[in-house]
Amino acid sequence: MGHPDFQLNLPTSPSPPLPLSPSQHEFFMQQALREAQIAFDEDEVPIGAVVVHDDSSSGERRVIGAAHNQREQLRDPTAHAEMIAITQAAEALGNWRLDGCTLYVTLEPCPMCAGAIVLARIPRVVYGAADPKAGAVTTLYQLLNDPRLNHRAEVVSGVLTEPCGEILSKFFREKRRIP
Repeated sequence: MGHPDFQLNLPTSPSPPLPLSPSQHEFFMQQALREAQIAFDEDEVPIGAVVVHDDSSSGERRVIGAAHNQREQLRDPTAHAEMIAITQAAEALGNWRLDGCTLYVTLEPCPMCAGAIVLARIPRVVYGAADPKAGAVTTLYQLLNDPRLNHRAEVVSGVLTEPCGEILSKFFREKRRIP
């Protein structure tokens, strides 16, 4: 017999995010691009992310996390846009399991961020530009679809690839010109 005040709360089956059209993906990626622009303006690597939650009861989608890279500002190597947005989303939901959520990010997540996506149980990830140097979703590694892990995510790549890649290219072009 268990303790009378103890209640076992087993997770319910995860609710997948509602289907989205290409124009809806672009709408939310534009919000991630706005975050990337804030990073650019703050002299941070311009990557932005938003977490969108699908309320299955109302059918409403709302942004519950929005962030940009802040590694320089916070002097924190883990302050990637995805990590901050995931933390905000977990706080907004009051749960570390981000069921019914979609993460939008302007650049393919790195291994650290892909690991956080798996741990947060995010069911869908949408990204803009591929990352040939650190991409851990489809380019170098496929962490979000690795059958050895306990979670897999639907992946939608290439949403607004050109503007997502261009802001990064512009940032690094300008950095190379500075002596």
